[in-house]
Amino acid sequence: MNAPLDLRSSGSTTAFEFNLLNSFQRDFPLLARPYAALAQQLASDEASVIASLRHLQNSGAISRVGAVFRPNVLGASALAALAVPAERLAEVAAFVSARAEVNHNYEREHHYNLWFVATAATLEHLHAALHQIELACECGAVLILPMLEDFHIDLGFDLSASGQHYREQLAPNACELPAHCKQIQPLNQTEKTLLAALQHGLPLVALPFAELGVPQKFALATLQRWSQEGVIKRFGVIVRHHELGFNANAMVVWDVPDAEVSAVGQRIAASGRVTLCYRRPRQLPHWPYNLFCMIHGKDRAEVEARIGALAQACGLDHYPHTNLFSQRRFKQRGAHYMNASADQEKMKELAHG
Repeated sequence: MNAPLDLRSSGSTTAFEFNLLNSFQRDFPLLARPYAALAQQLASDEASVIASLRHLQNSGAISRVGAVFRPNVLGASALAALAVPAERLAEVAAFVSARAEVNHNYEREHHYNLWFVATAATLEHLHAALHQIELACECGAVLILPMLEDFHIDLGFDLSASGQHYREQLAPNACELPAHCKQIQPLNQTEKTLLAALQHGLPLVALPFAELGVPQKFALATLQRWSQEGVIKRFGVIVRHHELGFNANAMVVWDVPDAEVSAVGQRIAASGRVTLCYRRPRQLPHWPYNLFCMIHGKDRAEVEARIGALAQACGLDHYPHTNLFSQRRFKQRGAHYMNASADQEKMKELAHG
């Protein structure tokens, strides 16, 4: 693994690279020559921007330049967990990570110690994939926790030394899912082609939108429309927190009365103190928690301090909660909605069985 880039120390990255990392995580120019537009803002040239982004990607500082899609709009996704015996964790994690549907896979400190996110083009495919994982791993039932409400709009990660690390949140009502996004949107074949190409990241070439397998004019118009409609939550540089020196993170989960959870979630989102905040279902008797947040820091002590500050600022102390610190990262990439899996027909049969 590449050594983390500590942006808070001198010499680890240039001011130019830092600006690319920190300033363009959202509002990326959806233009025919986007890197030329970035270069103009940075008083540089297109070739230098492309070369620097390639360097940052090769070093692990960024995973891609591209879109973060709102979950469950263009496809189906869910957070899932398994309780894996310690002696089998590496084996089971490798099997789960090999699934095309799995984009994130982490060991966390809990009885449910393997946590992963699965994404597919359809709910049927998603359920079939999770069922197959459950049967193959033989670790008991998969804990399946689909998102019910998205409170925190992903606006990026502030890497500056003086920043809170989390972009300032929008007004609370901006967290509300647009009416037209409340169900999976059917895509035509050309849109599917565009999505399949884009999920690997925007090519680092002068005319990237002409390299996505569809006409450039169609690609730009579709991405602009998806951004305006809220289907795309943000488009820009996708940074990798661990490689940039933020070595600790915790998934913090609360048990909040159902009548209060939406208001509490919006309060947390508006605080600007979390990277993610979602409502997910309880799965009683095994899982009593319904409000989920992600908090990052340079080390465990910083994360614990941030959790305490969040609880105090948002009045959370009287809600039962637990902190699931990340231990090992087995897989991390963007969601792939269009999986070219050879066993889709088999999985379809499994879903009906």
